[in-house]
Amino acid sequence: MTTGFIFYSIAFFLAIFITATALYRLIPALSKYARQPIYEEGPAWHMSKSGTPTMGGITFLLAAVITLVPASLLLLKNDATVAALSLLANLTYALANGLTGLIDDMTKLRHHENKGLSPTEKLIIQFLLAGLYLFARSRIFGDSSVVYFSSGEVDLGFWYYPLSLLILVGMTNCANLTDGIDGLSSSVAFAIGISMFYMSAALSEEAAFISVVTVGICVGFLFFNLHPAKIFMGDTGSLFLGSLICTAAFSLRNPFIMFFVGGVYVIEGASVILQVTYYKLTHRRIFKMAPIHHHLEKCGMSENRICLTAIFLTLIFSVPAYFICAA
Repeated sequence: MTTGFIFYSIAFFLAIFITATALYRLIPALSKYARQPIYEEGPAWHMSKSGTPTMGGITFLLAAVITLVPASLLLLKNDATVAALSLLANLTYALANGLTGLIDDMTKLRHHENKGLSPTEKLIIQFLLAGLYLFARSRIFGDSSVVYFSSGEVDLGFWYYPLSLLILVGMTNCANLTDGIDGLSSSVAFAIGISMFYMSAALSEEAAFISVVTVGICVGFLFFNLHPAKIFMGDTGSLFLGSLICTAAFSLRNPFIMFFVGGVYVIEGASVILQVTYYKLTHRRIFKMAPIHHHLEKCGMSENRICLTAIFLTLIFSVPAYFICAA
């Protein structure tokens, strides 16, 4: 058993413990002050979930800080200064997105409806945060426009930056779209974390720590979030998880692996784009409801079965990423 494996294990179990313990204590308080408004145009049977406490993602931020800050100090002690600072930058970027989600959640609660920040406001904030993150990685950590593959490297030049912005903002919002039924967003993030750890364990300590902490947070949350959910993560949690996962790909110096490990996110986002575009052109719908997880619900699949399918698909989609990045 290597020293690295011991520290990864500690981070994993600590993330589970902090998330689960904090949720156990937080749920009674949130049940009084933070009841989830349900989207009126969603599935009719979801109205029974109205009043379920939300903003459980606050515990994600807490667990990540308590586990990843000591991990960065450990890297610093081992003379991995760049990796330590990069890990802190990744955490800061994810926390900023989580706080954006928290503002959105609190706005919804204040207005007593499922409408928080406008899409334009969210996108402006997210593009600003993503731009600052890429600037920091370039100036402080020496990231360039070179993308690394197991078989070599490719310099994308100018195009690296707009493509990276789209990956950061797009994947984060697709993670947010995935948070539509009990356990789905955390199940997908759980599977992505496993896949990312498998790729990063021998390549990037910072990415490995992010991966195991992501898995630990999701395990701790799923104790309370599988159907029937006792609490929702809210935009606080989904925006935090989506952005944190993306930073691991940047630590591996290949953000494009997100199209594989985040394949379910891509499908969720694409289903919405296709539905809206096709309806505007033909006034017909491709899916019974978008995102696609609602279509599957209307086809008779249970929420837990959809979650298991999403985990399986994520692990399958991640196989090419391993050969692209790590093989």
